[in-house]
Amino acid sequence: MSTDQYNATVVQKVLMTPGLMTLRVKPDEESPEFKPGQYTVLGLSSSAHRLQESEPDPVAYDEEKMIKRAYSISSASIVKEYFEFYISIVRSGQLTPRLFALEQGDRLLIGKKAVGMFTLDNVPVEKNLLFISTGTGLAPYMSMLRSELHLHPGRTFAVLHGASCSWDLGYRDELSMMDRLTPTFHYVPTITEPDKDPTWNGHSEFIEPILSSGKLEEQVGMPLTPENFDVFLCGNPKMVEGVASMLESNGFKEHSKKEPGEIHVERFWK
Repeated sequence: MSTDQYNATVVQKVLMTPGLMTLRVKPDEESPEFKPGQYTVLGLSSSAHRLQESEPDPVAYDEEKMIKRAYSISSASIVKEYFEFYISIVRSGQLTPRLFALEQGDRLLIGKKAVGMFTLDNVPVEKNLLFISTGTGLAPYMSMLRSELHLHPGRTFAVLHGASCSWDLGYRDELSMMDRLTPTFHYVPTITEPDKDPTWNGHSEFIEPILSSGKLEEQVGMPLTPENFDVFLCGNPKMVEGVASMLESNGFKEHSKKEPGEIHVERFWK
């Protein structure tokens, strides 16, 4: 049976909106080590209950099977009691409607190791960091900030996060507090559908115009140059490719094993 593979328990579920949540999962055995920015697998049996508000299952299963997907870890690497994940529902999907139906105490599968190269390993310690994301692409940055921000008081960190409306800006309260309490941290949220969000008084545009207009540089207090920043990109593929192209036209180079560069890209999108 697929459920025999379950090796972890939900210890907390927080709905940020009906379609966004954080899920904390405690493995049965000692949590494996991971680097901020890495991901692991979550899985549920095809027999697991789907959220009532979701669409019908897109797959007709002849027998019980394990449905697995990779998710970036958003908790700090020093936390050993649980892994935290920032998840958006795909109502026509196979796994997320089942994950959203979970409650505290429910069982699921978690991968036995974390993997991925979207980490800070290839960034010189003296370089400042700009994290750019849309939606749940913010998750790996939360792990990086929670793990590293307090260790580098002389390094500037900035987060530029885009969403449709303000209520879709996950971790907004935590990031706003970091901004207030840490002089070297800057949080720049933006929304793209201000007509639906009339009380919002922040940026109301896509990420690319904020970068090209110099608004981010003004808020951070220094030029966005390859000498000053390494830039991380995670989220909507169109945003990732558009921003990468914009940065390359300004002298940035995408990092690779063969050629070090200042642009670090996570092209996995869920």
